[in-house]
Amino acid sequence: MIERDRATAANRAAVPQFALTLTYDELPADVVDQATRCLLDLIGIAAGGSRTPGAAIVAHYAATQLGGSTRILFDGRGAGLAGAAFAGASTIDALDGHDGHVLTKGHAGVAVLPALLAYIDGGIALAERRRAAPRRSPPEGRRRAAPLRGEPIDGREFLTCLVLGYEIGTRAGIALHATTADYHCSGAWNALACAAIGGRLLGFDDERMRHALGVAEYFGPRGQILRACDDPSMVKDGSGWGAQVGVTAALLARDGFTGAPALTVEGAVAGEHWHDLRRRWRIREQYFKPYPVCRWAQPAIEAALSLQRAYAFDADDVTGIAIESFREAIDLGSQCAHPVSTDEAQYSLPQPVAAALVFGRLGAAEVTPPRLADPRVARLIDATTLVETHELSRKFPVERWARVRVTLRDGSTLASEPTRDRGNPDNPLSEGELRDKYRSLAVPVLGRERAAVIETAVDALTTDAAALRTLIEALLAPVAASV
Repeated sequence: MIERDRATAANRAAVPQFALTLTYDELPADVVDQATRCLLDLIGIAAGGSRTPGAAIVAHYAATQLGGSTRILFDGRGAGLAGAAFAGASTIDALDGHDGHVLTKGHAGVAVLPALLAYIDGGIALAERRRAAPRRSPPEGRRRAAPLRGEPIDGREFLTCLVLGYEIGTRAGIALHATTADYHCSGAWNALACAAIGGRLLGFDDERMRHALGVAEYFGPRGQILRACDDPSMVKDGSGWGAQVGVTAALLARDGFTGAPALTVEGAVAGEHWHDLRRRWRIREQYFKPYPVCRWAQPAIEAALSLQRAYAFDADDVTGIAIESFREAIDLGSQCAHPVSTDEAQYSLPQPVAAALVFGRLGAAEVTPPRLADPRVARLIDATTLVETHELSRKFPVERWARVRVTLRDGSTLASEPTRDRGNPDNPLSEGELRDKYRSLAVPVLGRERAAVIETAVDALTTDAAALRTLIEALLAPVAASV
């Protein structure tokens, strides 16, 4: 008990200090490289997601009901800071291909990037030279609003904020899963990441940062994500609301609104998840998805495609597909046998496996109309059986595995080896695969020239003083109806 109390006291000071004082020079080179990968991957998913019905609805809502002049990601219309963050995160969440962490069973960057863009475009970014040592809070009852700062940040500070968001969000997510019974959506904890970045850019002191984190946790959406997996819809992983809550929490704390403590930071059993700040970088542990669907379906997709590559069979020759996997994967889309929307397809197990076999690949086009209605895919879905394997369920969530058996018209059966999802730190996607993924998503939406400008700007963030402004303008300008 004494040790827990000490850990709680330590976190009360250490986490705000980490958020307020982390510098670019502290970041190991591979952490900076990983942040750059995460950034480009998120932008590609945002481009693909911007064409979905859900993203269009949310952008319209933010622009018409949450008014302001902060531009919405890949939309260009203005909204309030929190509204722009909400719409941007919802746009990324609309296409389930963004990075994540196995222990959070969810995603940090999806909320962090749009919140950071909103803070910058909204004019509150605090320049490095103005971010001195944190000030002491005024005595209780005399709390003053921290002033908005309008100086731009540079590319190095941008990446530092991105890393900060991943560290705070991932650890808060792990702590939430370890201390509550329900499996909550990512918005429940990535809200803290967005609040932490806001507190840093607004120049908070330790105490004000504590309250921002506490407000974000308390108001964060505790959506029961398995409901969205069973009955897929546009609510997805709650990250849009998490981004909105996190930005709102920072702005409220700026004006003296109180909310501390955040139990995922200061709770009695939270200490073990924060003690190695600045020594263990959780952003290194993020996975990248090769396919824009739920991570839980990806081992089966890998297994099915590996069989097709090895035996060169045509989807028309398949008479049966048997998928063995862990329980959460087997339950995906259990109430929706034949997906008719991209949201339903992304939370399905049979649909992406069938589509991958029919088209020989699985990208954004394969989980959106008109390919969702392809009768060849529908036939394979009907020919698919799903079986939970306890051996594979015991490995979840640290590892995700599947086995696939394909029966052909000639009566032969092809069986895969146990197959794991690719893109984890120990079986990573290559740099070329990540670049190809970005281009495959961005070019059809943005055009080749704009997609290349973004890619070049991301690569130059630490070396070219103009790169960040170029990137911001390329991300916040509207997307043409066709390119």
